[in-house]
Amino acid sequence: MLKLEVRNYYKVKRGQSLREIASAFCVAERLLILENGLTEEVREGQLLRIPAERGNAYVAQCGQDKALLCGSGENFRRKNGTDTLYPGMRVIL
Repeated sequence: MLKLEVRNYYKVKRGQSLREIASAFCVAERLLILENGLTEEVREGQLLRIPAERGNAYVAQCGQDKALLCGSGENFRRKNGTDTLYPGMRVIL
């Protein structure tokens, strides 16, 4: 059986920020940036590809590490699109 990957797209509405869109789709901001090659804030009417990977959003606390949050550093990187972790960062578990 052939499995096709379905990509979701979203058209940015007036006044929306990347942070708001990432939160609405439960994806990390960094993944939206990487998926769409963004170098500046999104603008009204822009069409964004929404990454297929989704998960539970969480705000990292002091003392937590990637393995604790996602099982391993590799899972953390795959889900969040970065190796960086800091207190207050919104991450996908």
